[in-house]
Amino acid sequence: MDIKENRTDDLNIEVTLTISKDDYADRKKKRLNDYRRKAEIKGFRKGMVPMSLIERIYGQSALVDSVNDSISEALNKYITDNQLHVMGEPLPAESQPETEWKDGNDFTFLFDIALTPDVNLTLSKEDRIPYYGIKVSDEAKKEMKSNLLRQYGSLEDGEAAAEDDFLIADFEQGDMKIEGTYVALRNVDEQVRPSFVGLKPGDSLDVDVNKAFTNETDRASLLKVKKEELAGIEPLFKMTVKTVKTFKPAELCQDTYDKIFGEGVVKSEEEFDGKIEDRLTAEYAQESEFRFSKDAKAYLVDKAGISLPEKFLKRWITVTNEGKFTQEEIDREFPGFLNDFRWQMVRGFLAEKYAVKVEDADMFSAAKAFAAYQFAMYGLANVPDEQLETYAKSVLANDKERGRIYEQVEEQKVLNSVRADVTLDNRQVSVEEFRELA
Repeated sequence: MDIKENRTDDLNIEVTLTISKDDYADRKKKRLNDYRRKAEIKGFRKGMVPMSLIERIYGQSALVDSVNDSISEALNKYITDNQLHVMGEPLPAESQPETEWKDGNDFTFLFDIALTPDVNLTLSKEDRIPYYGIKVSDEAKKEMKSNLLRQYGSLEDGEAAAEDDFLIADFEQGDMKIEGTYVALRNVDEQVRPSFVGLKPGDSLDVDVNKAFTNETDRASLLKVKKEELAGIEPLFKMTVKTVKTFKPAELCQDTYDKIFGEGVVKSEEEFDGKIEDRLTAEYAQESEFRFSKDAKAYLVDKAGISLPEKFLKRWITVTNEGKFTQEEIDREFPGFLNDFRWQMVRGFLAEKYAVKVEDADMFSAAKAFAAYQFAMYGLANVPDEQLETYAKSVLANDKERGRIYEQVEEQKVLNSVRADVTLDNRQVSVEEFRELA
């Protein structure tokens, strides 16, 4: 066996690997003996099939497998002996000539190997990374207050329909009658909606449902039919309003305070407003932290200046994901992949530099925070701690979720260490200015 290397640059190696008969002969013989032991061929007892017949049937397969095994062993040994840190795995060179699979031949194969570049990054107070603090405005507090009261509000009977209201109406067309169907005015087409505004119980209106409800799913639900039945229905209906339902925000009272913040936590409108400011401050702090992590990662990746074997990596992604993605999709996502790859290398370097350790307590705390976030997404802001802990344990029991949380915790610890070493360029901005940064 013979291996020759050609370093085309600091990150790419072309390897020429020659496999002789002596390298694969014993492997092939062993494979053929295995085939003979297991072969069940009519006219022969199991294990007694003539080797000549086994060779004729399985010889080519045994040859290919034996040579491939020799290749794999040789490449692994070459990488280990030379202490190479490779990216991905070796790929057959695009210039590889077609192989003539004939027993007794010497075989020559060409492989491309990409090396992982070194990361060298030193930080000091001269490194400046922006940190955006968001000012809590009166307008934002007013908006959150209004949204919370609407969130805990209720539908009540109204006199005349407004743009955000609902109708309960009957739709008639000849013998076809749909009774008591809900109509959300916000789902009515903008061109038709004005004719719905102001309708009162008992009012009737001729409605072209195709024009008023352009979304087929909404239209089918309205008429209580399947989507495929819509094409056979004449669109003109007489709509008669039975009830107008208007949304009324919750009142500022103890019952509302208890529903939103928990029993007895807030006892006056002044305390209600204070809680809103606290909530906004906490939300803005999360957004500021997210923005800092984004800016910090971009700064660190740029300063590290990592060169990557991009041509090799794109081909490696294409080969390993064959059939999963189109080349167009790979080309489109490739710049983002490179950026993520560079950050993973920087993060790994810094985690080692700062001796970052992720403890079980860190994982559990992060999983609980994730659980609280998930519940909050469904409007549940005061979930008991015991329930959060149960959810956190179930999250950590999932290997995929556990790995994701581990990466998040490690990343946060790395960025906290970076924060201590660099200078934060603190900037106070309005929420509108902050949104524009994105």
